[in-house]
Amino acid sequence: MFHWITEHRRHRLLEQPFPAAWAELLEREVPLLRRLGPSLHPRLHDLVQVFVHEKNWEGCGGLALTEAHRVIIAAQACLLLVGVHQHDLFADAMSILVYPSTVIVPRRRQGVLELPPTAPAVETAILGQAFQRGAVIIAWDRALAGARDEDGDDNVVLHEFAHEIDMHDGAADGTPPLADTAHRRAWIAACEPAFLELRAATERGERTFLRDYAATNEAEFFAVATEAYFTRPRALAGAMPALFGVLRDFYQVELLPRGESDHSRSLAPSNG
Repeated sequence: MFHWITEHRRHRLLEQPFPAAWAELLEREVPLLRRLGPSLHPRLHDLVQVFVHEKNWEGCGGLALTEAHRVIIAAQACLLLVGVHQHDLFADAMSILVYPSTVIVPRRRQGVLELPPTAPAVETAILGQAFQRGAVIIAWDRALAGARDEDGDDNVVLHEFAHEIDMHDGAADGTPPLADTAHRRAWIAACEPAFLELRAATERGERTFLRDYAATNEAEFFAVATEAYFTRPRALAGAMPALFGVLRDFYQVELLPRGESDHSRSLAPSNG
């Protein structure tokens, strides 16, 4: 019943045209989207409309949240779903908390029943953070910088919402929800050796294609790899072809480098 109500509400929402002011905003502020084929823009626009209206948005740390904040963040997040055709991968991200800049998480006392210990030993600076069945924290200055840098290797919105996809099946283990056992085997065959090689190279102090943070654990590996897949696809395909292949199979959309937007293509079957 609740599913029917949700779908009915979305249908009524999407009967309204995508606001022209939003389209102009995205054209100006999120050049990454120019590398998405024109045929996929209506799909992205639908996802953005739903995302903006269904999430609970809060400006924090003195930020006066505006429509522009919502739309620019939503567009980057929804880019991850353009080819996947699953509306519910962000269902657990109920609130989007937007801070003006880097968030300092203070040290707190560990609770008596808190096992294992999770309280930070020192103050921690974060640019974003994703929680399972909770909120996503985004530093606005980094979100805007990532939106404007279409081929950079640091996009906090893509990163944190990749974590949401990862956690959708209950575990932050670096593996998104996959269709079947065969896809899971292919994922492990590509990602496990890539992660172990990256971690070994990082420990040796060698420079790697994915930034060192990807070697933290499997969840961060997936999030950083997702950033690279959408911002530097050709470079990722050349440096780590097996990883590129399974990411392409999952996201089902491939963006091409800057200047080739007219030829970007969806790998997903058309649903009309």
